[in-house]
Amino acid sequence: MKYLHTMVRVTDIDASLHFYCDALGLQVLSRRDNEAGRFTLIFLAAPGDEKAQIELTYNWPDADGKSETYTGGRNFGHVAYAVPDIYAACQRLMDHGVTISRPPRDGRMAFVRSPDQISIELLQIGDPLPKAEPWASMPNVGAW
Repeated sequence: MKYLHTMVRVTDIDASLHFYCDALGLQVLSRRDNEAGRFTLIFLAAPGDEKAQIELTYNWPDADGKSETYTGGRNFGHVAYAVPDIYAACQRLMDHGVTISRPPRDGRMAFVRSPDQISIELLQIGDPLPKAEPWASMPNVGAW
């Protein structure tokens, strides 16, 4: 058995690519627009780790211009990435307008949400970083 990818449905390709690529730092591996099926698939991965992929699935609006509404469920927890510097990763996300839902107060773990409310966990590689401001005193924001 071999892990292939995790699929998440998205409602806005541009907003999703801004979050996953510009803010989070993933790269686009491939994109497939399927005219007959009326959907787009975009495969992303962290640089140097192309075997662990996220598939963004965008279902095109129907003939009347209506898009499907997705609701989240607690049965899907989160997607997790290890980062070399949790504080730098969170600062990069904030610089791109992303809210840090669970700041890395402990120097080890943080959570953010994608534009479609997919929870993303960031974990510090190795030992936790020393506690530092502004992270140590930042409160949780919303659900994560």
